[in-house]
Amino acid sequence: MKRTVVIGAGQAGASLVAKLRALGDTGEIALIGAESAPPYQRPPLSKAYLMGEMPTERLFLRPEAFYAEQNIDLRLGQAVTTIDTAAQTVTVDGDVLHYDDLVLTTGSVPRRLPASIGGDLDGVFTLRNLADVDAMKPYFVAGKRVVIVGGGYIGLEGAAVAAKLGLDVTVVEMAPRILQRVASAETSDFFRDLHTSHGVKIIEATGLERLLGEGHVTGARLTDGREIAADFVMVGVGIMPATALAEATGIALDNGIATDALGRTSVPHVWAAGDCASFPTEGGRIRLESVPNAIDQAECVAGNILGAEKPYVAEPWFWSDQYDVKLQIAGLNTGYDHIATRRSEGAVSFWYYKGDRLLAVDAMNDPRAFMVAKRLLAMGKSPSAAVVADAATDLKALLK
Repeated sequence: MKRTVVIGAGQAGASLVAKLRALGDTGEIALIGAESAPPYQRPPLSKAYLMGEMPTERLFLRPEAFYAEQNIDLRLGQAVTTIDTAAQTVTVDGDVLHYDDLVLTTGSVPRRLPASIGGDLDGVFTLRNLADVDAMKPYFVAGKRVVIVGGGYIGLEGAAVAAKLGLDVTVVEMAPRILQRVASAETSDFFRDLHTSHGVKIIEATGLERLLGEGHVTGARLTDGREIAADFVMVGVGIMPATALAEATGIALDNGIATDALGRTSVPHVWAAGDCASFPTEGGRIRLESVPNAIDQAECVAGNILGAEKPYVAEPWFWSDQYDVKLQIAGLNTGYDHIATRRSEGAVSFWYYKGDRLLAVDAMNDPRAFMVAKRLLAMGKSPSAAVVADAATDLKALLK
């Protein structure tokens, strides 16, 4: 009987195996995950779960019984050690599994601070998986001092939770401004003002020289000589595609595991999807780190394993929740040269343009702007910047 083996039991892996069954695949399916928990949502980890507002079971993408009911061999807490592409086998915890199709949905891993600057001290955490948050949660107590290294979305979401719980919060960002890698100066200004209004101290254009302490972290020394006391440190300096297994197998890499438009890697019968995979798009290759991409790409690959031959076309969108603000992002702002700002009561959106072409939108508490922008981008339409900036413009009319 035909067998599909999926390595990586995150959002992409779980979406792929469910889609295979929904499309009528009656073959054997194995889903292998290194974590002991069944596939779960990651976004709430830095929000509701960290706040203590969501029990562990509500993180799960599906009840664990689903996998047994769908005859999916879910192997948790197990690591794949080798892939033999000639024999079409994987070795997992001593077992050798044959595959007809193998899918790598290995996701991503957080960048960590080097041990040489204190990155291995107790009380230094990343925020990537359930174990990370469970280890960190006891420190989220009013009055505790936290230094957050990195002013990206993960760092700022952690800062928002800490501030709401009454902690003393300092964010250190080595770039000239927070969110510089992913957003405009206007969006950075919005979130800087939001965080400072909640008592968060934000230090920009200043690097971390080293963490202080012996055994347990006690503070941080910055490149300008300042020292900041800390009871614990949260590191949010980005993620990297988890490609070690693919690299050891000889699968081609290019900003992640390189796939073609269908999701196939350089090795026959091996596919990839999600955070770990880069794929061709207009103007080159891209790798997207988002839940919607993990789902859509994985489901597309599932169809192609069954013969659909359908190229994956991404429609990027993202979100972030901080305090009472929901940021929704449609599109990719790469290469923008000007911004149109649209304001209404309690909401603002920044529309990114390159020349006359709409590229992306950041919408803060403005779901209408987000939904309209998402549809405009899918339709290839670009209303003028002056039109979208005019608060009197009916956005929905732009879709006609």
